[in-house]
Amino acid sequence: MRSVFWLLGLAALAVALALLVGRNPATVTLFWPPYRFDVSFNFVVFALIAAFVLLHLALRAIAVLRELPAQAQRWRSQQVERAVVGSVMDALSHQLSGRFVRAQSAAQHALDQLQTSAVAQWPRRDQLQLLAHLLLAESAQALQNKERRDEHLQAALSPQLLKSAPEAYEGALLRAVRWAVEDRDVDAARSRLAELPQGAARRIQTLRLKLRIARLGGATAEALETARVLAKHRAFSPSIARSVVRGLALDALGQAHDLQQLQAMWLKLDSTERAMPELALAAAQRANGLAAQGDEGADRVAAAALVRAWLEPLWQTFGSLEPAQQRQCVQALEPGLPQLDAAWLARVEQAQRQLPNNPFLQYLSGQACMQRQLWGKAAQLLGQASHSLQEPALLRRTWCALAELAQERGDEVSAQAAWKKAALTN
Repeated sequence: MRSVFWLLGLAALAVALALLVGRNPATVTLFWPPYRFDVSFNFVVFALIAAFVLLHLALRAIAVLRELPAQAQRWRSQQVERAVVGSVMDALSHQLSGRFVRAQSAAQHALDQLQTSAVAQWPRRDQLQLLAHLLLAESAQALQNKERRDEHLQAALSPQLLKSAPEAYEGALLRAVRWAVEDRDVDAARSRLAELPQGAARRIQTLRLKLRIARLGGATAEALETARVLAKHRAFSPSIARSVVRGLALDALGQAHDLQQLQAMWLKLDSTERAMPELALAAAQRANGLAAQGDEGADRVAAAALVRAWLEPLWQTFGSLEPAQQRQCVQALEPGLPQLDAAWLARVEQAQRQLPNNPFLQYLSGQACMQRQLWGKAAQLLGQASHSLQEPALLRRTWCALAELAQERGDEVSAQAAWKKAALTN
């Protein structure tokens, strides 16, 4: 369509010229005293057009000549830019392939070109310079040259480069945090992490580094909170996220120094974490351990109440637990048998009736009956448990209880045999 309009325009111009100069008898008289020149009007028009064209071409030629130095400078700048970009790409390629010495040489070559070529000014010059410093520092870290790494890291973190390349600057800060973590320098890692802007501090890569810093510094509560955020953003697979959160929660529960601190830590766990059998069992065992360390009976009563409250959801699914978890559950409830109320005693008896062949429930029910001086039922349940229990500690306490029951009814022979079996159990 555009070509059609051009043809129409040329046709109109040709018609106009034909009408103007086709039969034009006009003349132009030029006076140059004492001379007079009569010139055709068409000749004058064509002469003016030719003069205009020549003047335009002359001005364009002068402009081209004046632009030659700038073009030469621009050409040299482009050559330097291409060389620097090529060196940075070579450094990155060598870095990814594990050739750290060659990566250092390529990055240093890029920096030398940037420093010796003052005429090379282009929009991404500072960004290339920062990347060259960062690649050189990364290679130095891989080669365990910390002095050279720190030197180029400081050069990459200059304020001038921050203004021109903020994204690359944030990448340099993240690298600095990771190197501090690898050096196990928690204070330096936290200092670098605090320099990150608010937006970069919420990224998954930053949160991963924050998790490593918290674990390295022993800040279990902070590490647990960070792991929850990472799991929420699906930074881990569901199984790995569950494993990481469970491990950190176990560490946090194990660091409690008294029952109040343990209870506060338990309340900080969310509902999904409190539903994990491993965490409930670990909290119960820690509560029993803390109560055993103290001499006050109130601590034992409080610990027994906490253990029953924490294990109540777990007790409802006792049959679906693994044998090791069933054993741990029974061992956690056993210290609180003297304080066992009627409701919990009914739960224990009901569970034992539902799973009559479970040795752990036989043992727990027998010990509960023995606490309430139900000697016959206790002897029956403990006798059944003694034939199927495989856990040495529980089996030893079973034989000790059977020996005490035999002494209670005056059967010294059975008591001695039970004491002997308890002594031989290991």
